[in-house]
Amino acid sequence: METVRLQDLDIDRALQQVRRGDAVLPVSGLSWRLLDCLLAHGTNVVTFDTLAAQVWAPAVVGEDAISQRVKLLRQALGDDSRSPRYVRSVRGRGYQLCAPVQPVAHAAPADQAPPLTRRWGWRASAAAASAVVVAAAVAVVAWPTAAPRSPADPLLQRADHYADIGQASNNARAIALYRQALQVDPDLPAARRGLARALAADTCLFNGPAERAQQAVVEADRVLRAAPDDAAAFAARGYAHDCLGSMPRAIADYQRALQRDPDDERTRASLAYLQQEQGQLAQALQANLSLRAPERVRFREVQVARELELLGFTDAAARRHERNFQLFPDNVFANIAWPRSLLLMGDAGRARTALQQALARGTPHPQLFRLQGEMLLLQGDATGAAQAFERGRALRPQQSMGQTLVGLHGTVPPTPAWIAAQLQAQAGEAGDGWSDMAIERALLHQAQGDTAAAVADLQRAVDAGFRDAAWLRATPLFAPLRAAPGWPPLLARIDADVAAQRAQVLAAAWRPGELDGLSPARAAGTR
Repeated sequence: METVRLQDLDIDRALQQVRRGDAVLPVSGLSWRLLDCLLAHGTNVVTFDTLAAQVWAPAVVGEDAISQRVKLLRQALGDDSRSPRYVRSVRGRGYQLCAPVQPVAHAAPADQAPPLTRRWGWRASAAAASAVVVAAAVAVVAWPTAAPRSPADPLLQRADHYADIGQASNNARAIALYRQALQVDPDLPAARRGLARALAADTCLFNGPAERAQQAVVEADRVLRAAPDDAAAFAARGYAHDCLGSMPRAIADYQRALQRDPDDERTRASLAYLQQEQGQLAQALQANLSLRAPERVRFREVQVARELELLGFTDAAARRHERNFQLFPDNVFANIAWPRSLLLMGDAGRARTALQQALARGTPHPQLFRLQGEMLLLQGDATGAAQAFERGRALRPQQSMGQTLVGLHGTVPPTPAWIAAQLQAQAGEAGDGWSDMAIERALLHQAQGDTAAAVADLQRAVDAGFRDAAWLRATPLFAPLRAAPGWPPLLARIDADVAAQRAQVLAAAWRPGELDGLSPARAAGTR
């Protein structure tokens, strides 16, 4: 049975997808493997040993890690342990399904959305979340142009208008208008693509639930089933995957979109952002600087400033960050980037002032509160830092990085058992192309006192593309590691790779005037 029903859930085991009605539930990674194991055993009790062997192996985990993962699965399904509908605990033995599974006659189409994973959906956006200023999938939002042949055209035009403003309330209006347009004309691809992008933007930019981006994948798939070569639908689906943290799927869809429409500069900038996150800084900068109409690409200026910063062009990056901060007061990533840039340059006073301005602008984001938490830790205000980290966690409670920072820096010190459980809960999970999980594990190993393991985790983050040596040098989060023997080689490895890429930038001439003022003397690789 590839498609089964459990109570009101439709579960496609081939696609690894769980639905309640039209909504795709955020069940992926270890949570999916746990559910699939329970499905395979029907209503029989599945013991802790069986779950460990069939879900986590070859990693070795204990009952606490299994219980924590069951808790996360229940949250994703909307289940309640006190009155379970799907998964019940069997004291001292394990877990079992609350009802038998029933076969479903018609499986979902083969080209429907694959299993969805991570980042904004929903592990972390890096400890370096304060380090990664331009969030995944934020890179670019390309809103479709209405085709003036449908009775829904006026609704579609207004939806596009609101979607392009880039504010939470207007994005919500756009979602409502796209849905109204689809009621008038259910076969209008532009409205479905627009709805997909607005739903994904709600997840990425406005702290909406992961289900919004998952539904965006479904909407884009509907377009692609009818029009397999629709470049804009591939771009919309890539954006949704990007918001959910599935880098390989996002890259694949962005590349498919560009193969079909090489002139789609918004998608090219989105792909450049993911190249930046993979550590391909010179390539990402080249892609952004070669855009023919950069003014049309939202967040492009923030991306360029970030790439210059990572490449060590500190002065040029700071000028751009400050300009973006002045020009785009409603852009959360510009609001994060400037105070963070000041902090990394050692100007703590101006950084605090800029952060207070940013917080007053009404663009809440976990990274903004994490940056505040770091600054307060540097000031010795542990209580204030705990409150800031908690505000960041509350915005996106599904992200494990927020939970980890609150656990490590909250008002109650973490216990060894809690730290071990957090590490075990991650055992066997893949990073899905991002460095954030490795950074989170480094924080946990550091808290355990295992500095060698923490440095090894950071080396794995570098393997995945992490290149922010300036943040490692400045953040209080990794202060205990700075005396570890592996710390200097870690920074030296990042510095060497960045220096080589910086040399490529200095030798290139992509856009005359774009990088005026750059010189080796101003390209500070270390601070």
